Amino acid sequence: MTTFLEQVSDGLADAVAAAGKSIVRVEGRRRLAGSGVAWSADGLIVTANHVVEMKEGITVGLPDGSTAAAVVVGRDPTTDLVVLRVNTSLQAAAWVDPASLRVGHLVLAIGRPGDQLQSTLGVISALGAAWQTGAGGAIDAYLQTDVVMYPGFSGGPLVSVTGELIGLNSSSLARGVSVTIPAPTLRRVAAMLVEHGRVRRGYLGVGVQTARLPAGVADELGQETGVLIISVEPGSSAEAAGLVLGDTIVALDARAVRRVDDLQAHLAGDRVGQPVAVRIVRAGRVQDAVVTLAERM
Repeated sequence: MTTFLEQVSDGLADAVAAAGKSIVRVEGRRRLAGSGVAWSADGLIVTANHVVEMKEGITVGLPDGSTAAAVVVGRDPTTDLVVLRVNTSLQAAAWVDPASLRVGHLVLAIGRPGDQLQSTLGVISALGAAWQTGAGGAIDAYLQTDVVMYPGFSGGPLVSVTGELIGLNSSSLARGVSVTIPAPTLRRVAAMLVEHGRVRRGYLGVGVQTARLPAGVADELGQETGVLIISVEPGSSAEAAGLVLGDTIVALDARAVRRVDDLQAHLAGDRVGQPVAVRIVRAGRVQDAVVTLAERM
């Protein structure tokens, strides 16, 4: 009779085997190889940007043991993501959104730093709201685990016990903590990299700092802080919209701006070239303006 532990063990091994059909080895730096995940059946692969240091001569080790030359489609260092392309068919991974996850769920980190799959087991130790990396990249949800990131696991997936891929593991986004880039971020960033070769980001052309609002304005808006404009670039989108030194931005595109990180997060690339509503406080009075976002180059 099969014991419960044997059933669990077999289930975990099955999950690794199922996910492994979409996990590749990425040789994109002179030292240890990293891992990657097949993003589409027509040859797209997503992996961690920091494991692809080379611009040419990149090689991918496929699940069947063969190798293929890869080229960089686009990269975003702020989210530590890069998309590669190989001229061969792949088995695209199946992804699950983090909304179905709970703290304590068992998860697997899987990598292919060599010819064979490697795996480690852990639990989801923390879940949270959207956050920004130290480089300013927007991550749709905070997902922390206690899995051990063995050498070469960066760029490989975090996998549920049913074999679905939750996100991409990276050892460079948070010091001393194992964090995973969730599937929604991968979809958003990969789509922009495939279309534009980079992540487009809106640009206002202002220097700002977080500032406290006057008591009356704070009560009116329901927020205590905004971002004070301390410089405006000549010819910028901000100048064209009539924003001036001393204005305090409190909302962009109907979303509250309480600190500098909020403003950066709201400058979405899909709004570049489009008019965006901006709410400011000028001389103690709330005013509205419209700004057409430029692209940060």
